[in-house]
Parts: sequence; C-alpha cells; structure tokens
Amino acid sequence: MIKEKIVDGFNNAPHRSLYHALGYTEEEMARPLIGIVSSYNEIVPGHINLDKITQAVKMGVAMAGGTPIMFPAITVCDGIAMGHVGMKYSLVTRDLIADSTEAMVMAHGFDGLVMIPNCDKNVPGLLMAAARLNIPTVFVSGGPMLAGRVGGKKRSLSSMFEAVGAYSAGKIDECELCEFEKKVCPTCGSCSGMYTANSMNCLTEVLGMGLEGNGTIPAVYSARIELAKHAGMQIMELVRKNIRPRDIMTAAAIRNAITADMALGCSTNSMLHLPAIANECGVEFNLDMVNEISERTPNLCHLAPAGPTYMEDLNEAGGVYAVLKELEDMGLIDTSVMTCTGKTMAENIKNARNFDQEVIRPVSNPYSKTGGIAVLRGNLAPDGCVVKRSAVAPEMLVHEGPAKVYESEEEAIAAIYAGKIVKGDVVVIRYEGPAGGPGMREMLSPTSAIAGMGLDKDVALITDGRFSGATRGASIGHVSPEAVSGGLIAYVKDGDIISINIPEYRIELKVPKEELEARRAEMPIKRKTDITGYLKRYSAMVSSADKGAIINR
Repeated sequence: MIKEKIVDGFNNAPHRSLYHALGYTEEEMARPLIGIVSSYNEIVPGHINLDKITQAVKMGVAMAGGTPIMFPAITVCDGIAMGHVGMKYSLVTRDLIADSTEAMVMAHGFDGLVMIPNCDKNVPGLLMAAARLNIPTVFVSGGPMLAGRVGGKKRSLSSMFEAVGAYSAGKIDECELCEFEKKVCPTCGSCSGMYTANSMNCLTEVLGMGLEGNGTIPAVYSARIELAKHAGMQIMELVRKNIRPRDIMTAAAIRNAITADMALGCSTNSMLHLPAIANECGVEFNLDMVNEISERTPNLCHLAPAGPTYMEDLNEAGGVYAVLKELEDMGLIDTSVMTCTGKTMAENIKNARNFDQEVIRPVSNPYSKTGGIAVLRGNLAPDGCVVKRSAVAPEMLVHEGPAKVYESEEEAIAAIYAGKIVKGDVVVIRYEGPAGGPGMREMLSPTSAIAGMGLDKDVALITDGRFSGATRGASIGHVSPEAVSGGLIAYVKDGDIISINIPEYRIELKVPKEELEARRAEMPIKRKTDITGYLKRYSAMVSSADKGAIINR
C-alpha cells in the first residue's frame, strides 16, 4: 500500500502533520483512505449533479469504516464543444484525465478509489486510470438525463441538432426551433439517448466496474443517490478482499463488453474507448474480433438515435442486467468473470428480468441478427473504419455514389446548408483524424443537418474523424490510416465512386490503381502548421483510430 509509506511510522510524522492541516484526526488516518475522484463542474449538464453523488459516496465510505478524500477530474461537454475548435479538445481529454488521476493517486496514496464520471471521455479516461493504477476501484456515474417532450413525443439532443437541419431546409419555423431548444434537455444528466456517455456507463456495468443501474438509473432519481451510497460502501469490501481492476477487466470481460455493445447498439466511440481501456489492462484488442462477435450477437435495443426509446425506458425494462440475461441465455457472454460486487457476473444477473420486450427485444425476436456496430475494410480503409449499422436505414446498408470531398468539418457543413449535397452523394470529410485534426473531432452537426433535411436515407458520410453517438444514418468514421498519415482518403477526388456494403463489411474507392499512384505523386499531404500547446504534443504522439487513438509511449 502506498498509504503505508505516507502516514504510518515515526518517519512519516511530517506527512501526518499535513493531514492534520486538513483537519483529519488520527482515527481517520488509521482507516483505509479512499480517493473519491469527482468530476463535478458547473458547465457540463451531466456533471452538475455530481456534487450530490460525491457527498453520497463519501457517506457510504464513512458508513463502511473508511475515510473518503475527494479530488477532481475534468470533462468536456461534447454538445457544447460541437462544431467549433472546442471539439478538438474532447477526445484528447481522455488521456489528460487518465494521466492526472494517476498523478494524484500516486502522489498521495490511497487504499481504494471511487470514480464518479458521467460524460463522454471522462468515463473511459477514468477506466484507463483504474486499470493503470490497479488498486481496488468502483465506479458510479451521475446518470442519464430524462428525455424531453416536443409535440407529444420524446426527444433528445440529437433531435435538437436535426431540428437545425429541418429549420435550414424550411421544414420547421423559428417558433418550432425555439420549442426544441427549450424542451429537449429538461434535466441534468448525460444526454438521454444511447450516445457515447450512456454507452460507456452501460459498458462499465458489463466490464464489472459499476454496480447494477450505473448506466441507466436517471440522474434525477433518488435511486441514483442510493446507488452512490452503495458504491461508497462497496469499495470498502473490495479493499478488504483486495479485488483490483485488472482482476475484473480481463480479456473475457472486454469480450463481454463488445458483445453487450452489439446488443445495446452503443456509440461508435466505444470502438475507440474499449481498445484504449484494453491497452491499459494489457489485453489485446483487434478490430477483427468486433465483426466476429457482431456476426453472432443480435441487436436487441434501438434507443435514440436508432429508435424512439430512451435511457429511462431501458432502465424501466430491466437495465443492462436484463440485456446480459438475454445474452446469457444464448451463451454469448462469459458469466464466470469477477465484478466489483465481489461476485461473478452469473451471480449478479441470475434474477434479472426483461420487463418490456419492445425496449429490450428477446433474442428470439431481435431488431437484427447481427450487432449494432460493424467494422468495414477495403482499399479506402485497409486498417478499418466503423459504422453504427443499427442506426442506418435499410436502404443505405448497401450504397454506391459519387464523392463530395471536404478538407474539414466546417467546409462540409457550409456545403450541406448551401444545398450542394444531393441524393446519392457520399460526403467525404478528411484531415479530421486523431493526428490530422488534431483531436479527431466528433461531427454531429453535418450528420444531423443531413438527417434534418431528410437525406439520411440517400446520403452517406465518410471521415477519418468520428461521429457522435447521437448520429444516425450511413455515417462511417475512424477511417484508418487517416489522411495525414497517407491513407487513401487523402487522395479521393470529387466524383470518384465509393462503394459501401455494410452487410459484407466492405468499403471501396473505385479508382484504378494507376490513377491512385499518380495522385499520390501530385497531391501532397496537408499538414497543419499552426498547432500549438497540448494539441501539438497530442498530434505527435497519438496512434491511429484502429488502435484506439492511444498515446504511443
């Protein structure tokens, strides 16, 4: 224990004097010291309630005989950062969060940790830190937002972005747009669909690092406070039993997470975060196993943006455990894995029930026989690219059309709103990858504009950047290698025919090899020269998307 080097023995009296400066008693110092990593702030809707979660966790720790000590973690609101330079600082915070948490824990010495994340990069960043530090840890998130209601229908943030596209196309007026603005995000919490934040909070349950309900109990429910207290109490049990993150997040647990991802229809961003988490756990992650698992895993949930149900509905239907129970019945998950409950997954889900077979389809009646995410390969993406196929209209699962090429998200958005994109087009947005962006911006604005204009069943988008979990349509991201690394996407020209076949996992640029070789000679790679600060370091060190956009050490 690091703590023994800090507060025990006569030689550590100087250290103890500083604990006295903080107001800690000798009795508190003698108990297990539990770090409470609170991501509370006043700018992210999913984090504004984390002060209450933090207090509940601290109470739980104290009730179970530990000494809770809180320190902060940062997070970026992807919705607020969307569509401008701020989005370059979203994915990159994942490593800042992991690194800063590591620094705080190693410098101060804790017996255990309770991680309190909620929104997009904050969850995987803290999971990476947990694996790296490998001291007993449990997670409790802030919970999802309730869905809004506009025109008698449930709505969410993706509806808001699409409403902007509808307004631009003249399909709704300013009053209707204003109604969306005021009603789609009615409470605190992570946005109400199966977007990245909720995807990762659900997968935290599957990985065994969060208690039941971590991913689905709404932020405004009192049950969320109770969950936080139980998380505080449970960390003491993990400390006593010395159950650590790498005992829990094994290769089997990672495969379980991919399987549940397919059934739930999670965000494509999980295909960046799961590899990064696996890397910290010392577990090999190959994108090829995604399709292998997808082929045998039915898609059971169509939460927004794929369908009309929301996180609150999944919670009422039985939550993540009910989905895992369906998958267990097919023998698709390894239920022998250890979890933060101190019990196996089999013990955790033995009494789980599916209370709503429209929200969680039974395995006998899935939305599709294959999973929610597909990895495509071909000459345009030899190292792979990713699509959330559960949110793709059936008529777009196979598509061929002419490319409309843009060098940035801003160029693409301007073209979309100017009416330059027509039915059949394949929009290509390049130089937005992890290194080339830098930061691999999430691009909800162009996909939502296309959907809001009613073109999501006619137009595909391809990028070496990434798409929001709130994206629907044939939006294919993470193209690897990226443009700045000399990937073929750098040499696509307007009018080139691109063929997409999602059921067969193929994507092809239909240009002769000889022509492509000529283009490589005549079209120089466009490297940004005005990058400074953290982004400059990140751009120089980050891996490709197929490796999880991890920092190469």
